[in-house]
Amino acid sequence: MTDPAFIDRPKSPSARPLVALIPFIRPYLGRFLLALVALGAAAAALLAFPVAVRHLIDAGLSAESAASIDRYFVLMFGVAVLFGLFVSLRMYLVMWLGERVVADIRDAVYRHIIRMDPTFFEVTQTGEVLSRLTADTTLVQSIAGVGISITLRAAVTLTGGLIMLAITSPSLTAIILVLVPVVIVPIILIGKRVRSLSRATQDRVADSSGIAGEMLNAIQTVQAFTLENLQSERFSNAVDETFSTAVRRIRARALLTALAILTIFGAITLVLWLGAQAVLVEEMTAGELSQFVMYAIFVAGSAASLSEMWGEVQRAAGATERLMELMTAEPGIVAPPNPAPFPDPGRGEIEFEDVCFSYPSRLETPAIDGFSLAVAPGETVALVGPSGAGKSTVFQLLLRFYDPGAGRILVDGVDISTTDPEELRRRIGLVPQDTVLFATSALENIRFGRPDATVDEIKAAARAAAADEFIRELPDGYETFLGERGTRLSGGQRQRIAIARAILKNPPILLLDEATSSLDAESERLVQQALVKLMQNRTTLVIAHRLATVQKASRIAVVDQGRIIDVGTHEELIHREPTYANLAKLQFGSPGYSIEQASERYITMSGETI
Repeated sequence: MTDPAFIDRPKSPSARPLVALIPFIRPYLGRFLLALVALGAAAAALLAFPVAVRHLIDAGLSAESAASIDRYFVLMFGVAVLFGLFVSLRMYLVMWLGERVVADIRDAVYRHIIRMDPTFFEVTQTGEVLSRLTADTTLVQSIAGVGISITLRAAVTLTGGLIMLAITSPSLTAIILVLVPVVIVPIILIGKRVRSLSRATQDRVADSSGIAGEMLNAIQTVQAFTLENLQSERFSNAVDETFSTAVRRIRARALLTALAILTIFGAITLVLWLGAQAVLVEEMTAGELSQFVMYAIFVAGSAASLSEMWGEVQRAAGATERLMELMTAEPGIVAPPNPAPFPDPGRGEIEFEDVCFSYPSRLETPAIDGFSLAVAPGETVALVGPSGAGKSTVFQLLLRFYDPGAGRILVDGVDISTTDPEELRRRIGLVPQDTVLFATSALENIRFGRPDATVDEIKAAARAAAADEFIRELPDGYETFLGERGTRLSGGQRQRIAIARAILKNPPILLLDEATSSLDAESERLVQQALVKLMQNRTTLVIAHRLATVQKASRIAVVDQGRIIDVGTHEELIHREPTYANLAKLQFGSPGYSIEQASERYITMSGETI
């Protein structure tokens, strides 16, 4: 679902949001000023052309010497050459500036978004963010590159043309200025409508992108439930809605262009008729009228270009506004001005003190309620309990993806709400239930654990995680491309890559979130062996539904409805804690099993189901 704040956006009647681009242009001010110089030179050359034509008509054509005519034509050709050179220089500089500015905007928005906390992504579709990074920045690029080039050229030519019109014939120019409001006011009014529809179009594009991204990320589920037709229809409806909104925008923009051309050239025609009458009564020469006609054409063409670009400016302003909304979004989890330091080296001590927490999207339902637990350095504690008990929430709070509503969480005696979240997370290694691999090589996927690691360190971590053997058997070994989300690997292989990452990171605290829940018996055996090495000499919290996976835990904490209801060993809990005993009975058939018997029975059962 898209954040309502991103849907009900304030509608600005102007291009003011484009002011937000100034900080991105400022580093390249030198190139921008050089482009303005080239623009001025090109405009001067263009505006000199009608003067040459006037002299050609009034003086050259009436002269008896052919040399006089030749001189004026050489002058006109020289002006054309200068115009071409400065126009090409101006286009290169402005186009370069547009590409550079948009690249910087994309980089800045991405750097900002990647640091947002999970609350932001709870209410914002990934497709919405991607749409702004792609479609919206493309619109900004159109105005920052070609658009700004056309707009500046037209603005300078329009201004210079009006000045030259006034010099040529003040009376006719005064009539043109009287007609300007008749031309401009309708353009501005329709331009507002174009901008509103442009924003709506971008929102619809974001909606369709969100649907496509969601379905493509779950393509196997879609196909398994034969939902291809249903989801295709859903996407088609979104695309049709985008098209309908775009057609309304195009219609309004076409009306804007037609109205601009009609009013501008209608006004010019009236003025030229008055000029022809002036020539007939010898108040103007033929050369002056020709000069006035050319300047009038320049002014009309420039005004038409500006009216055409106004729609683009409106769209770019809307896109810029959407991008700046992302840039101004503030994460809820930030480092305080003076973050408290952690002891170095880290001990791995963890303490939850009466922690309470509810997710922002469901504040009325506590996910954690009065949770208290102390974990000594080097200790392994397992969290067990039914689904929805709050076990994964404990991990998210410890990683400071959220801050608790009440209570404190301490790591090595330091309240984590007073520290830098990045420094906290550097001390924690995570092996999740659903391992996320990236569309790069096996080597680079492991390197995510510690980006500055050497190749030898990465391979050593892979060997410790029992991943080296299968990686070497891949077509290109460690350089093998693993595909998006690691689709070329099995579940057990992906888990061992995740364990290798954690080993490479070498943190004092380790979080294992159902790390073997979806594996077959052989894969689980290999992963368990790797986990034993990983857990040595570090504090470990384990989430497990399979009781057979917690046999190495120093203590087991039974969690239900966000609270710890008992802590003890397997043998203690199975006799005194009904929730735990019931879990054991469901998994192993009898609550009297020892943990060793339970493990042996589980492995036997798993082998039979392969």
